[in-house]
Amino acid sequence: MEQKVFTKNQPNDLKSIIGKVSTEKILLVRGGESFQKSGAETFILELCQQKSLESFTDFEINPQLEDVIKGIALFKSGNFNQIIAIGGGSVLDMAKLISIFAHQSGDFKSIVEGKLPLTRNKTPLLAIPTTAGSGAEATAFAVVYIGKQKYSVAHEFMLPDMVYLDASFSLTAGKYITACTGLDALCQSIESVWSVNAMEQSQVFALQAIRLIIENLENAVLVNDAVAKENMQQAAYLAGKAINITKTTAPHALSYTFTSYYGIPHGHAVALSLPFFLHFNYHLDHNNCTDSRGADAVKSRIDKMLEIIGGDIFYAKQKLLQLFGKIGININIASLISDFDPELIIENVNVERLKNNPRLVSKGDIASFLKI
Repeated sequence: MEQKVFTKNQPNDLKSIIGKVSTEKILLVRGGESFQKSGAETFILELCQQKSLESFTDFEINPQLEDVIKGIALFKSGNFNQIIAIGGGSVLDMAKLISIFAHQSGDFKSIVEGKLPLTRNKTPLLAIPTTAGSGAEATAFAVVYIGKQKYSVAHEFMLPDMVYLDASFSLTAGKYITACTGLDALCQSIESVWSVNAMEQSQVFALQAIRLIIENLENAVLVNDAVAKENMQQAAYLAGKAINITKTTAPHALSYTFTSYYGIPHGHAVALSLPFFLHFNYHLDHNNCTDSRGADAVKSRIDKMLEIIGGDIFYAKQKLLQLFGKIGININIASLISDFDPELIIENVNVERLKNNPRLVSKGDIASFLKI
């Protein structure tokens, strides 16, 4: 499906479309304190001044299936023909799930687990990201948890119908949140480069995103520079478009357990293994390469990325580590987690994401990353 994208210079165009929505009631899926603090509340009230809004905020940062079911119940209790999501990646994912799941007749758990198909029915969705990281506004899948198990629900109609991009909403975000979300976008774009599903178009999106992030993340975090944050939002959107084609790989496959069991925010959790897998994937060969185009093709794609980061594979890895240090992201697991159990990571790797990695990853390889 084709997505309409509006920028901060087009609020009146967006307002005109919302005004034409056939119902007077709109379901607003949003965050908590950040909704008011970021200026999102003022924007939404102005955007929807002729409409009645009902908010859904009762869900976890890592949305559970039970949270989705609560959202669906609220949706079905009202006469909603439009959903607006404004917030970070979890907020956008929740809205994407409600927009489609509210029209499903099968068991939700079976749908999430891939045992039942999704139909094409949905309620139109406008996605407004207030952070620069997840790229959820540009993807046709959404994350949901059943207990501590992460699932990714995918369908072409999961892609939001409309997107509004305005980096001013991210100006009130703290340094750590800005760093975590920015690193999520960086990891997505780097993983998209080496993914076995990489294509010419995904490469264009991913490499543009990497350049923008390398040039702007430090100023976005440390200086809260408005231009840097605008560039980071563009980078996040491009990274989202890239992974919408390729999906993510090994760093994401390992990250979910760090988040589920140890509470490490997603972007930080993904960054923990990124330097390791940058080196690991670059040194693949024909015996362990999972990309049908061969090891040389994977290395060629990574080389394009290294040109942007600067230097050879060793220097690029060091530059990433330096960037993490500058923006306050500690990737030393021993100092981050006092009661760390490496077996939790090894036994709970997301196999779906691991299949997209260009080099075979064994339990021994993961143990090597974890230094056990």
